[in-house]
Amino acid sequence: MKFAHLADTHLGYRQYGLFEREKDFYEVFEKVIDKIIEENVDFVIHSGDLFETARPSPLALLTFQKGLLKLKGAGIPMYAIAGNHDVVMRKGSIPPQVIFKKSGLKVISNINPTYMHGDVFIAGLPYFPASHGKVLRTKLAELSKKASHHEKSILVLHQGIDKYFGYNYELEIGEIPDNFNYYALGHIHKYVNDKFGKGRLVYPGSSEIWKTSELKDYHENGKGFVVVDMDGPKTVVKRVKIDIPREFIKRTLDYNNLESGILGLKETIKDFDKKPILNLTINNVESDTSKVYEIIKEELGDLSLMIRPTFNMYDEMPVDSEITADRLGPEQLLKKQLAGYGNSDVDTLAQDLYELLSKDKIEESKELIDQFYSEHYTNVKEDVEFKTEKVEEKPPEEEKTDSQVTFKEVLQ
Repeated sequence: MKFAHLADTHLGYRQYGLFEREKDFYEVFEKVIDKIIEENVDFVIHSGDLFETARPSPLALLTFQKGLLKLKGAGIPMYAIAGNHDVVMRKGSIPPQVIFKKSGLKVISNINPTYMHGDVFIAGLPYFPASHGKVLRTKLAELSKKASHHEKSILVLHQGIDKYFGYNYELEIGEIPDNFNYYALGHIHKYVNDKFGKGRLVYPGSSEIWKTSELKDYHENGKGFVVVDMDGPKTVVKRVKIDIPREFIKRTLDYNNLESGILGLKETIKDFDKKPILNLTINNVESDTSKVYEIIKEELGDLSLMIRPTFNMYDEMPVDSEITADRLGPEQLLKKQLAGYGNSDVDTLAQDLYELLSKDKIEESKELIDQFYSEHYTNVKEDVEFKTEKVEEKPPEEEKTDSQVTFKEVLQ
């Protein structure tokens, strides 16, 4: 028995507010589907965050439908759970995956958490926020009992685990049942393949670069999915890498050799099929950073989809020293203001907003803010289909997080 496991495809994600990036995510998904069919698997598991939002665009829905029908034509069924991006965190809501049940998608849910595929027992749950941890642990114990009656079993979850997540996790590693042969996880965008219980615990990672912080893992492990073989005495996992459509270039340039650095970049990217995203660090800047940015934009703007620069001044001050405002450009002032809050998500959002607003991309900026708040501040509400335990909702003033307050204060 051989199957494909993927997760975090985030169809419909318009990174940086750019439609070109949204199309990149669709292109990667299509490549994944074609490669899965080439691998001649028996079935597919998708471990959540199929879509970027619970209300996907028509193009996102159409892209998935085409992929699902292509799999169906090859005789390959797909089992899927809802991730945190796939659901609106309120009682009675349903994930968009349900739309495709008549097209053959087998949705793993609270109501229908188990399937049999031949002699393989497939069990799973949709995303549970940390506030519903007790319910999650109870349901996992129930699934573990059912799995004990089967020789081959798979557990499908979309959760952050403390061992791999580091913070804001929903489960501790010791809370996961240890009697499954394979743990098909989603939510963490980096590739994880670890021994656990009777088999392997795997996060296949996201299929595209959803955040620039994923670049390190991308260069080490690539993006893609895994193929799992359960025929032998041990569960065997094979990594299948998929080329992403657009490159992310991270480069450090010296202000004193800016011309040669730019020429080197031009030589690197001139033959790319698609314009890359440039993440540039400019050291030893002696002049107004806005002027340096204009030079970079003039020289590289037509060759790149987006330029995201960081400037380091020539006489760089110690971290705990005061830096006067007249030495910094607007982006550096923003970074300095945010530095003390310790929230990298807010930091990245603010810089992306600065980039978009500086180009008068108002609608894209609004969409970026909506996506940010949808991702970070909806998990406090009651999750979909939780009927086994009533959880008292917090008053609105208690739902705010430090990062939410901080972001509003910064914008003021």
